Amino acid sequence: MLFDMDGTLVDSEKLWDVVLVELAAHYGAVLSEAARHAIVGTSMATAMQLLHTDIGQPWRDPQRSAAWIDQRILELFRGGLQWRPGAMELLAAVRQAGVPTALVTSSGRQLVEVALDTLGRESFDAVVCGDEVDATKPHPEPYLRAARLLRVPIGECVAIEDSATGVRSALAAGATVLHVPAGAAVEAIQGVHLRGSLTGVDLAVLAELHATR
Repeated sequence: MLFDMDGTLVDSEKLWDVVLVELAAHYGAVLSEAARHAIVGTSMATAMQLLHTDIGQPWRDPQRSAAWIDQRILELFRGGLQWRPGAMELLAAVRQAGVPTALVTSSGRQLVEVALDTLGRESFDAVVCGDEVDATKPHPEPYLRAARLLRVPIGECVAIEDSATGVRSALAAGATVLHVPAGAAVEAIQGVHLRGSLTGVDLAVLAELHATR
């Protein structure tokens, strides 16, 4: 079982919204809604490139912007995280059943360690962070690495994602993919199961999805 983190297990996308808007304001600009949606699920490097381009300041140093983001988002994460609907119950059911489970996120290790205070370190057999892989989502490498760490063929894994970027990563890796958007509704993607939330999703539902991929 492979879980994305931001927007899938915890309702943290709103925190990223706050920080990105604050950074744009720090630079005397306003981040567009289109750019914010495009940033969801991307790596920090890509996110900073999109932000700088959107606010008309492509000359900004992406590393300095990323450092600003890292410091501010850590402050917000330490203030507490809320679970997405149905996520805590599903994760608990998966663990109780003894299903090998990994967290696969584009967020960096420092931020993930804070989030694990909410998610529980015992909830995962493996954790793959965005700053610990050579290629981040939408490249398949994060999900392929997670499957290797679990010693489970990727074709036998179910991945749960909230962003189109993450969905493309998991789908390219070869996993069964459940897409549960955290924001506005999206169009169905061929080969991907789509649900409004994780409420009511249990092991039987996941098994059915995998059987009908």
